[in-house]
Amino acid sequence: MSAQNETIRRITVPQIRDRKGGEPIISLTSYHAHTAAIVDKHADFILVGDSLGMVMHGMESTVGVPLDLMVMHGRAVVRGTKRALIVVDMPFGSYEESPNMAFRNAAMIMKETQCQAVKLEGGARMAETIKFLVERGIPVMAHIGLTPQSTNVMGGFKTQGRDEDTWNMHIADAKAVAEAGAFAVVVEGVVEPLADQITAAVDIPTIGIGASKNCDGQILVLEDMLGLNPWVPKFVKKYGNLGPAIEQAVAEYADEVKSRAFPGPDNVYNNK
Repeated sequence: MSAQNETIRRITVPQIRDRKGGEPIISLTSYHAHTAAIVDKHADFILVGDSLGMVMHGMESTVGVPLDLMVMHGRAVVRGTKRALIVVDMPFGSYEESPNMAFRNAAMIMKETQCQAVKLEGGARMAETIKFLVERGIPVMAHIGLTPQSTNVMGGFKTQGRDEDTWNMHIADAKAVAEAGAFAVVVEGVVEPLADQITAAVDIPTIGIGASKNCDGQILVLEDMLGLNPWVPKFVKKYGNLGPAIEQAVAEYADEVKSRAFPGPDNVYNNK
């Protein structure tokens, strides 16, 4: 069989879990099919994050993101990909009330999008729910540290673990979600020594974002690392600067339209 005819198989949840302590796990967010197709060639998993509320829809936080919006963007990302594991965020209010509520909404997300896993925020307080979902066939990625859906309680997007007295709490959160059956845990916005201790304390991969280079993997918001957002967290390295490039292209287009230099059908469609 030729290489062209070989079936591309998606990376699986067990394959991600087995990467603990091994080759670093690569991940980015994506919210639409065409960027997902690009990311798919390089990422082990793609997160359809509720950050889409801020990045794509101009919301001030992720709290206002509805479930149907996650489903719509999740479908698009799955359609645009073949290789990466697709994880969809459960938005605020869709899982906290009870394990039963979480199961209904997680099952709906997986059915409607055909994703392979869901992600929810919270440590020890969500362990019962994680266990309930995993026992019923829904793979769960956990999320601890700075949890964006809780920023109203935290008082904003604040780095966690600056007070060393809180470290045991965060480590306990990581252990709780691992013991409950999460296959990986995002560790966001914690000081580097704490992230290192969390990574050493659990037997599932840690996925860092604003944490430590020693986590088992890393994730970034795609638009942040491409320079498309006007405000980018301090920890993000910009690997591109597309914002100014897009603005320049739009300005050039506008100038051509104004000056009637815009290409007409004869020199666009009839070139041979």
